[in-house]
Amino acid sequence: MSVGADERRAGPPQASSAPSGLRAAALALPAQGRTARRDADSGSVSSSEPHEVGSVGAKSLHAVIVDLDGTMVDTLGDFAEALNRTLTDLSLPGIGREAIGHMVGKGSEHLIRAVLAHVGGPAQAYDRAWARYQHHYEAVNGQYAVVFAGVADGLTRLRARGLRLACLTNKPTRFAVALLRAKGLDGHFEQVFGGDAFERKKPDPLPLLKTCEALGAVPGRTLMVGDSSNDAQAARAAGCPVVLVTYGYNHGEPVRAVDADGFVDSLMDITIA
Repeated sequence: MSVGADERRAGPPQASSAPSGLRAAALALPAQGRTARRDADSGSVSSSEPHEVGSVGAKSLHAVIVDLDGTMVDTLGDFAEALNRTLTDLSLPGIGREAIGHMVGKGSEHLIRAVLAHVGGPAQAYDRAWARYQHHYEAVNGQYAVVFAGVADGLTRLRARGLRLACLTNKPTRFAVALLRAKGLDGHFEQVFGGDAFERKKPDPLPLLKTCEALGAVPGRTLMVGDSSNDAQAARAAGCPVVLVTYGYNHGEPVRAVDADGFVDSLMDITIA
């Protein structure tokens, strides 16, 4: 497993685009409770009878990129603990898990600013809040987090079919690596890239394109698995097919309203045809 490093800059959302290079039988994933099939030649999506399992053609996929928070691990407990310790240090009121769930997913910088605004903290407190948050998050990372059901087995099944796996998250790389290791998931991934690995974060397509490059995979043959519009927008712009889990955060918005190729209730529901 290798990890990415360096700059911290969040990029603007990109316009969505349909995944390219997929044949009609390559991607069949459940959407709105029905099995959706995307035809790459026409760009249309048709539905068959209701089906619970997303099916992806083995010959069509080279790799899978998987998001972390809200997709593999429920980290709201870690966020709540670290953020409330930070707010205590700043003599500011605390914040609840539900509010935090609406803010996560766009990187630590965005999270800190959103939390300060939510509790009425001054914008100039950002630098101290950032430093204290980094301190507290490192101390609690993984202690209040739980792996979602089906994640480990789902990853094992994908790897067993010869797919190359990478974890791509907006969480800082060192926190992502430590969390995956603490939860016994690190061995599934050839690459782990955090929000500080590239010049821009999801929903910009750059992190997906760079991750595909690191895996030696073509974007149109690389499935993105996430939990939010961030993941879907980045995948669309990069030309990757995308599946979203139904149990994640998605900034507090209904996930099935997001433009994606399918929705699954568990990583175990992604099966190779």
